[in-house]
Amino acid sequence: MLERFYPHHEVDSSYEIDYEGLYEAGYRGVVFDVDNTLVPHGAPADERAVALFERLRNIGFQSMLLSNNKEPRVKMFNDAVKSAYIYKAGKPKVAGYQKAMERMHTTPETTLFVGDQLFTDIWGAKKAGMETYLVKPIHPKEEIQIVLKRYLEKIVLHFYHKRKA
Repeated sequence: MLERFYPHHEVDSSYEIDYEGLYEAGYRGVVFDVDNTLVPHGAPADERAVALFERLRNIGFQSMLLSNNKEPRVKMFNDAVKSAYIYKAGKPKVAGYQKAMERMHTTPETTLFVGDQLFTDIWGAKKAGMETYLVKPIHPKEEIQIVLKRYLEKIVLHFYHKRKA
C-alpha cells in the first residue's frame, strides 16, 4: 500500500542528478517543484538554480515548474530561470502533471519529475506515469501543514529504505 508513495530514485539534491545521462536515455522533459526542491521555501532563484536551467536548455531538455503556490511566488522564481510554469497545480492530482507534459510536448515515458514531498510531488507524478526523483528538502523552515506531513513521510521512507536494503 505504501509503495504508491515510493520514489523511483532518491538523491540529496536536484543539482546532483545526471541530466546528461537521462537525456541520453531518452528523457526530454523535466518537471520541478520549486520550494525546498530548488531553493528554500519562498526564496528567489539563486545562481545555482539559474545555472541548472541554463544547463538543461543546453542539453536539450524542456522544463516546467509545477507548484501549488500562487502565481506571484512561481513567477518571481521563474523570471530568473526562464522556464515554463504552472501555478496552483493541485498536486497530487494528475491534471497538472498532464498539462505540464502537454505544454512540453512530452509523454510520461520521456518526462522526469523532481520534488521534495512524497504525498504531493512524488505520488502525483507516479500517478501520471512519470519517473520520479525525491530530493532532500533544502531548508528545515516550512509551513506547519508541511511539517506535519514530514512526520508521516518519515514512516513511509522507513519502509522504503527497509525494502531497498
